Amino acid sequence: MEPLHGDGFLDRLTAGELTLMLALRGARTGETVLVAASTGHHCVMVDLEHSTMSVDTAAELCRTAALAGLMDFVRVPEREYGMIGRLLDGGANGIIAPRIETAEQARDVARACRFPPRGQRSQTAMTPQSGMRPVPARELNRDLDARVVVQILVETPAGVAHAAEIAAVEGVDLIAFGANDFTAELGVPGQYRDPRVPDAVATLAEACRRHGKLLMVGGIGDPGLQRELMALGACPLVMTGNDHGLLHEAASRRAAQLTEALATHRP
Repeated sequence: MEPLHGDGFLDRLTAGELTLMLALRGARTGETVLVAASTGHHCVMVDLEHSTMSVDTAAELCRTAALAGLMDFVRVPEREYGMIGRLLDGGANGIIAPRIETAEQARDVARACRFPPRGQRSQTAMTPQSGMRPVPARELNRDLDARVVVQILVETPAGVAHAAEIAAVEGVDLIAFGANDFTAELGVPGQYRDPRVPDAVATLAEACRRHGKLLMVGGIGDPGLQRELMALGACPLVMTGNDHGLLHEAASRRAAQLTEALATHRP
């Protein structure tokens, strides 16, 4: 099955179609990716910023996502640009770069994701995206460049202040607003109703509109607030949660159900 990648993924968001993403932190095998596919998700985000997962495991999860018809992203550790090429060569189709605060940092990420002349990705001849079949560079470079989606994660007031310059960077496809780190930077961690949150989203949305980019809001689980921020210009790419969090939620609910049902029926 062909994955939802590149322009197809961006077109879906531009058309306003709700697109669900599952974050993977605890997963080490492809079964969790298949769970995402069978529960109505459209993409997965493999989180190397907040896990001890190896590059090899991350690439394997991305390859499974492609086979399952999902778009895949890898959130790389902060400023580790050298990891990007290895992940893309291993089968990743999307890169998320955290804590970007300047256009120069965004440009470094975008250039690491694409081949010359648009970037400086190192040349290769065989990738999972082409079935590990040797492909001439003039074809492979064009095809792989078209598949990649580059997401820049803005998580600080400094990043928001440089929104226009970051959104103008050629090769950046999607900007995400990280509400968790943003509120922590403001000294009000988790207070997403702070008026500075919608102000930041509005600033980023205007910059994205001006430069033809898409904006995602991450870190907020309240659907009502998500709708409000979408009305300001955020696209309908929504994180449903991460594998650890959803497992804890389901396990807690199940334990409570069984405790209520069976605690009074001891032999």
